[in-house]
Amino acid sequence: MSTVDKQLDEIESTITNQLPDRISVTDVTYEGPELVIYTRDPKEFARNGDLVRNLAGQLRKRITVRPEPDSLTPEADARAAVLDVIPDKADVSELDFHEDTGEVVIQAAKPGMVIGRHGSTLREITKKVGWTPEVVRTPPIESSTVSNVRSFLKQEREERRDILERVGRQIHRDQMSDDEWVRITTLGCCREVGRASFILSTPETRILIDCGDKPGSDDTPYLQIPEANPLNSLDAVVLTHAHLDHSALIPLLFKYGYDGPIYTTEPTRDLMGLLQLDYLDVASKEGRTPPYESAMVREAVKHTIPVEYGDVTDIAPDIKLTLHNAGHILGSSVAHFHIGDGFYNVAFSGDIHYDDTRLFNGAVNDFPRVETLVMESTYGGRNDYQTDQADSEQRLIDVINETHDKGGKILIPAFAVGRSQEIMLVVEEAMRKGKIPEMPIHLDGMIWEATAIHSTYPEYLRDDLRDRIFHDDENPFLSPQFNHIDAGEEEREEIAAGDPAIILSTSGMVTGGPIMSWLSHLGGDPDTTMTFVGYQAQGTLGRRIQNGWDEVPMNGGRGRGGTLSLELDVETVDGFSGHADRQGLENFVKTMNPRPEKVLCVHGDERSVQDFSSALYHNYNMRTFAPKNLETFRFK
Repeated sequence: MSTVDKQLDEIESTITNQLPDRISVTDVTYEGPELVIYTRDPKEFARNGDLVRNLAGQLRKRITVRPEPDSLTPEADARAAVLDVIPDKADVSELDFHEDTGEVVIQAAKPGMVIGRHGSTLREITKKVGWTPEVVRTPPIESSTVSNVRSFLKQEREERRDILERVGRQIHRDQMSDDEWVRITTLGCCREVGRASFILSTPETRILIDCGDKPGSDDTPYLQIPEANPLNSLDAVVLTHAHLDHSALIPLLFKYGYDGPIYTTEPTRDLMGLLQLDYLDVASKEGRTPPYESAMVREAVKHTIPVEYGDVTDIAPDIKLTLHNAGHILGSSVAHFHIGDGFYNVAFSGDIHYDDTRLFNGAVNDFPRVETLVMESTYGGRNDYQTDQADSEQRLIDVINETHDKGGKILIPAFAVGRSQEIMLVVEEAMRKGKIPEMPIHLDGMIWEATAIHSTYPEYLRDDLRDRIFHDDENPFLSPQFNHIDAGEEEREEIAAGDPAIILSTSGMVTGGPIMSWLSHLGGDPDTTMTFVGYQAQGTLGRRIQNGWDEVPMNGGRGRGGTLSLELDVETVDGFSGHADRQGLENFVKTMNPRPEKVLCVHGDERSVQDFSSALYHNYNMRTFAPKNLETFRFK
């Protein structure tokens, strides 16, 4: 018998001794980080809401109770009973029964009404029918991504359970080493922006944090080095957020043998799939060989274990993970690792925005302990101060009004995830309040689909925006001014030849996608204003246009010799970046309590990381580093 089986036998014995005689336990197993208790008496568990809570506290495990199939009310009868318990105002759109796990998935427009106060309605459902309810939100804007992911995971339930059981046994294995140390190896994004990737190692465990590409370059993370290999022996992957410079190459891991879990938030899982599939599509259209096939994207989704903000999750025998809001994009996280029994704590900031924005609450920096912080430094340069948000919004409004008065178009290259939705909120409110004239706001590329995903997960948005999304008549993303471009080139030509309009299009750094078509249609129009609202990485076409290039390569598009002469105006409106500026980065670190002992400044060009590292050292007396790629740091 394996040590994990012995451990489970002991846990089952402890549980049986704690439960009243009328409640049976038929099996106990691990599924990922959760302990699953199988019983023929799910209704008895539901009648006593403290049972599971007390067991979870005693065993220090997250617990799920699963009914045995013979204890379940037949599906036809259960369906009617479940709908009878749930208030009509919850607006249930679908019930999906899974006998293999005893779960009923309830899709509703208002999940909170299905859950009830402190889970009271969920317990009532189990008391009546025995089935374990799981609640998901009906998207207020239909999202093919959310629908496809949910459908795919439903089809793969059986294999996914096998994956989770295997992962669970790996997490809860006995520790083999008496040594204690922590190492971080840099695989990318050091003294550069892009290809974020790190290895966090202990004597027991190796965790990969992020695995992204580098915008405007073919450079990839150094996955071939001994610290990262073999990939199939990595214990876990933790993804801070879905932007491609952090997530693009995660499916590549599965191509080369990795078969373990990916820990991230639920919206990041969905956005990851959306952006990775688009990444493959863009590569194909540009004649490049994609690094992996779409089947690997599905593998990544299937192996993802969603983690909610604030939940402490076992991911290895000696490591607990907690994700916190990073304020950067939907579902973005600061990843906190608690190593050993209080031995050491490391936090990876991912990308952060410290202050509240229209979309998100500001980044969380309140942790019980952090000895080492791996900190993004995108805007860490000594002069990288962004305009105040209100001033930025007014500047954008001025640009829109000036361009409208000339009869031109406002062309905004925007990242599909995050910046587009921020700009949508600004222009929707400005139009509603009469600060800019009414005109169409065209959304091209993946922006509408990304917006639909935002509306599916309002609990990850800023508090007041979340409340507005709960009411269809107040949901700003449903404004009639928004037009999703779905007729391709013909529709673009019509818009380009028409009246003034605002156009948001991907890609945000002008590295491909429909923005190239808009350039071909509007690049020669002096009345059009191209307005940059997000970071433009070195080497991208966006950075070159921003720096004054007026002849741009179009890969066979309009213009002699495959180039296009630009006559449009170019404006940059700072303050809409999803990254904290220099002041926000400093505030994040200086208000941490307690402050970290060491800070590794990463994810910024050489000047930015060195400026920021120097400032933290001189102003706050902290040990700081501006590492290069392929460095390893040992702590303790």
